[in-house]
Amino acid sequence: MTVIAEQAKDSAIAGLVALALAVPIVGLRTESTSSGLAIDPRMLDALLVALAVGLGHFLINLARARSTTKRTVVTPKAEVARRIKFISNSLGWGALGFGVVLPFLPFSDRYIMDVATLVLTYVMLGWGLNIVVGLAGLLDLGYVAFYAVGAYSYALIAAHFDWSFWVCLPLAGLFAAFFGVILGFPVLRLRGDYLAIVTLGFGEIIRVVLLNWYQFTGGPDGLSRIPRPDFFGLPFSRTGDDAFHTFFGLDYSSMHRIIFLYYLIFILALVTNAFTLRIRKLPVGRAWEALREDEIASRALGINPTNTKLTAFAIGAMFGGFAGAFFATRQGFISPESFTFIESAVILAIVVLGGMGSQIGVVIAAVVLIGGTELFRELAEFRMLAFGGLMVAIMVWRPRGLLANREPTVTLGKKPGDSG
Repeated sequence: MTVIAEQAKDSAIAGLVALALAVPIVGLRTESTSSGLAIDPRMLDALLVALAVGLGHFLINLARARSTTKRTVVTPKAEVARRIKFISNSLGWGALGFGVVLPFLPFSDRYIMDVATLVLTYVMLGWGLNIVVGLAGLLDLGYVAFYAVGAYSYALIAAHFDWSFWVCLPLAGLFAAFFGVILGFPVLRLRGDYLAIVTLGFGEIIRVVLLNWYQFTGGPDGLSRIPRPDFFGLPFSRTGDDAFHTFFGLDYSSMHRIIFLYYLIFILALVTNAFTLRIRKLPVGRAWEALREDEIASRALGINPTNTKLTAFAIGAMFGGFAGAFFATRQGFISPESFTFIESAVILAIVVLGGMGSQIGVVIAAVVLIGGTELFRELAEFRMLAFGGLMVAIMVWRPRGLLANREPTVTLGKKPGDSG
């Protein structure tokens, strides 16, 4: 009884704290009236939130207390790694098959396809940042800068030189990689919080430059009429003998372009994943992992930390540039408001919540955070509150990420004939 009483007291304190926070956020709502702004008190909603927090806190503590009283069975690390690898492979192949057939499922309408395309864009961004954060262990809070560089590079080159998407896409990645190298040089000797602050400042510098260089970037007005990609020279236009639907003898539908853009980002994401899995097994990938685990030990092994960090920043930025080019051609309009710090925070949250270094974990986290946020759209102004609550719930349930398994690419084991 003493334990339950202590848990109830702790839960009551948590409920009171939640009530103090919920009163100004949920309990007091401003509404426009004929005489001006008026406050509509909704204290019942605030009380319900506080009760939910207190009850949830009590149930979590009760579950933890019961788990500690049971006999603990220690699972070997090798068995845990094997299970996580099996789950990752199963989820990976299942997600691949589902992604291929998604546009042809009965419930797939334009809204579903738009959300799926958005989720895949963040999956690609998460995999790009996972190279820097998950593999190399470099905390980057300004990853949105490379996203912006890729988007503006594509928009400006395509608009001024009238080049196709397939020509501008690699150029956008190269420009973003160049900026990744520019960022890498000043932070070669920085670690941890200092590295995060510098990368955060770099992202804000890029955004401010885009906002104020009106003659080049359009400033706050942004860039519009960005060329859209075509299907091997066949545009998705309503009229024309060379239109996509005319060439294949189909009735015109706006879904043709939506499905094409979905498969385009789907293929780009698969290329990013294949490249990352391959490069992890190469010497540069092993150098990233060594640098992540211990920079001093990696120096002693002869690894050049300068080149290692620069390659991580450049390659991670390159994939961010590819995603930015796709974002620009999909939207047809870009502005500095699309590349704020919150975007970097969301991408980093996807990597951390999915499990740093885990490819399939990034996919699951992107689906939960981005797709889940779309499900909470009906909550209107409480949407970001639900987003934060979802993140807190994941970190309480899985503090190291959904599929946290920093398994090294190369391990030293015993040979069959060895003994001892």
